Amino acid sequence: MEDGANTYQVRLRDKGQVTIPRGVRETINAQEGDILSLLQIDDLILITPKVTRLSALTEQFTAEMDRAGVSLADLLEGLADARAEIARERRERDA
Repeated sequence: MEDGANTYQVRLRDKGQVTIPRGVRETINAQEGDILSLLQIDDLILITPKVTRLSALTEQFTAEMDRAGVSLADLLEGLADARAEIARERRERDA
């Protein structure tokens, strides 16, 4: 097999259920209740973790915050300041 490729034997159970081996679950960081994607191409079946857009965006946002050295407290403080500025601009516009 190629690097990173492994073969596992699993048993098909009642209602079509299979158990994904612990090592595989740990590698893909899959937890009970997670959604996985199953792709069938002829006789080939691939099961992959389904990364929701929110999860992917959260990871990207967190990585960007780390790179910029910004904490959640910094963001929340900035959010309060931005809201106050927007409110001030609206008051001036509506006056």
